[in-house]
Amino acid sequence: MARTERNDLEAFLAVARERSFTRAAAKLGVSQSALSQTLRGLEARLRLRLLTRTTRSVAPTEAGERLLRTLGPAFDRIDATLAELSELREKPSGTIRITAGEHPVETILMPALERLLPDYPDIKVEVDVDNTLTDLAAGRYDAGIRFGEQVARDMIAVRIGPEMRMAVVGAPAYFARRPRPKAPQDLTEHACINIRLPTHGSLYAWEFEKGKRELKVHVEGPLVFNYAPLLLQAALGGLGLACVFEDQVQEQIAEGRLVRVLADWCPPFPGYHLYYPGRRQPTAAFALLVEALRFRD
Repeated sequence: MARTERNDLEAFLAVARERSFTRAAAKLGVSQSALSQTLRGLEARLRLRLLTRTTRSVAPTEAGERLLRTLGPAFDRIDATLAELSELREKPSGTIRITAGEHPVETILMPALERLLPDYPDIKVEVDVDNTLTDLAAGRYDAGIRFGEQVARDMIAVRIGPEMRMAVVGAPAYFARRPRPKAPQDLTEHACINIRLPTHGSLYAWEFEKGKRELKVHVEGPLVFNYAPLLLQAALGGLGLACVFEDQVQEQIAEGRLVRVLADWCPPFPGYHLYYPGRRQPTAAFALLVEALRFRD
């Protein structure tokens, strides 16, 4: 069927159902004169009168009634099928691959997925828990999560968490044996629990800032881990001081199981950001995930 023929049949269907050129023209978004001309052309091609027109009404002829009974359900089925296809196209689906460290996965990504995925069963998310600064293209990832200051400038970055702070903590039992440090330099006299950075393989130098002063202290102690949760466990056990994310120890500090020191040397810094290449068109599923993660003050 030619497109013009379909348009003419849709015009007839509108007039026959509305029983009015005025209402049908408004529904189709055309003028009454154009609609009337379309119907006259259709009748001329078919060599049949389809509509009986009077000054007060419009009604299908016998031929028009037969065409209406055939066309109506057929066009309704076509419209319904097109609507279903549109819904299928717009229904978010597909697999999203993300690389992130365990801390943002536990504190930000998982809570967002718990809210999002039950409503979108066709979205699948693959999470690679990795604390290294992974290359997205090499790993075929759709996105990664890093601190804002670590995101490359050629990436799109979306803030997904609040500002963060570090906290130096020790157990009351530890401070029963040692004085509390008053400045970062005092840490050289303390047993500190180290963590080996996965990216470079070196020990993390504790970073401090106060006013315009910035310090990096290479601490020493009896323990070195490459798994961050063990820092907290060792500190709770009184084995030394740990430098961890503030949100990881707020509960223990409030309960008195840990004591915080050097808080005035630990200012806020940019929190976690979701980052991804700007050259790719995001899918509907990925756009939904971005909005679910986006941080709102």
